[in-house]
Order: sequence, then structure tokens, then C-alpha cells
Amino acid sequence: MVLLVRHGKTPTTGKILPGQAPGLHLSDEGRAQADAVAERIAGTVPTAGARPVAVYASPLERTTETAKPIARLLGLRVRSDRGLLECDFGDWTGAQLKDLAKRPEWGAVQRCPSGFRFPGGESFLEMQARITSAIDRLTRLHPGETVVAVSHADPIKAAVATAAGTHLDLFQRLTIAPCSVSAVAYTGGGPHVLTVNSTGSLADLAIA
Repeated sequence: MVLLVRHGKTPTTGKILPGQAPGLHLSDEGRAQADAVAERIAGTVPTAGARPVAVYASPLERTTETAKPIARLLGLRVRSDRGLLECDFGDWTGAQLKDLAKRPEWGAVQRCPSGFRFPGGESFLEMQARITSAIDRLTRLHPGETVVAVSHADPIKAAVATAAGTHLDLFQRLTIAPCSVSAVAYTGGGPHVLTVNSTGSLADLAIA
């Protein structure tokens, strides 16, 4: 099982598209969120018989800062994985969302992301392939075990959509809140989406 955790809030969350630019840290609220999700994972997931054996995070500061409290409570270390990185927004990196929403291309980002490439950056399809490959690699490294993967909203949405068999053009209908947990069990019979955008107890995670 893979527990996909979005990083906590930063000073720019909901305002700016930070992308893969370094130097963005969690806000005070984000650090509190990271501590809270660590408590939820360490305190409730083991009761479901799925104690995590590894914690991975994208190399960016906001994800590693979210992953550290989780790893600490589990007695593990944070492992960096570039496959979990945010989408490369290219020339849009650092732009304000309110300004991007006025661009004619914004409609494609929301309604037809499978056909969109960020100028100077990645396409959504490339991002989806990257996060899917990263998760496949982690599940092969830890067969039958639970791992935590701290990533970003769009990659997590793409991973959940892939697991659910949902077309990428519909992935924007998913909501992934800061420090929410989305759990997917990867089995010989295919993936099972156990929970999406959870901010509550994780004690009942199980394959029906």
C-alpha cells in the first residue's frame, strides 16, 4: 500500500504556482499540519495492520519538511525520490494563479490537461508517467508492504486517477488538500483506491 501525502501549507499555497523551484518552506500552519498527519499515520495506520516501512519524499523543501515528522515517529529516515516531484511548470513557475486563470490556455489546463504542455516545462502526460513509474518502483522495492510517499497535489491527483482507471482529462475533478492522505493498495489483481484526500482517521484502511 502506498500512502500518498501532499505537503503542508506554504506561504504561497493557493496563490502562486511554485512548481519545482527550490527555497519554498512550510508555513507555521504547514508545520502544524505535518505534525498532525505524522500522528495520524503513526498512530492509526499500524492498527490496520499496515505499518509503513519506508518514507519517501520529493527533493523539494516543503515535501521533505512534511516527511520528517512522519519518519521520526515511525523510526525511519526520509528517502528522496525525484519521481515524486511537482510538475515542471516551466515558464509559468512562480506566476500568480489569479493571473494564470486569465490566460486562454487555462481552460485547457482544467478541461483537457492530457493535451497541454507547460511552456518550457512538462506535459501533464509526462508528469503522470513519471509519478506512476515512481510508485511502480516503490511497490517493487517494498512488495506487500506499506510506504509513505510525500508529493504534491497534481502528481497525487494523477496517481489516484491512474489507479482508479480515470482519464487524465478528469483528474482536475479531484481535490488533494495540504497534508491529506490518499491510499492505494497495489495488488496482483490491480490497484485498489482505499481513500482519497483523507484528513481523518486512517485506522480502517483495508481492501474490501
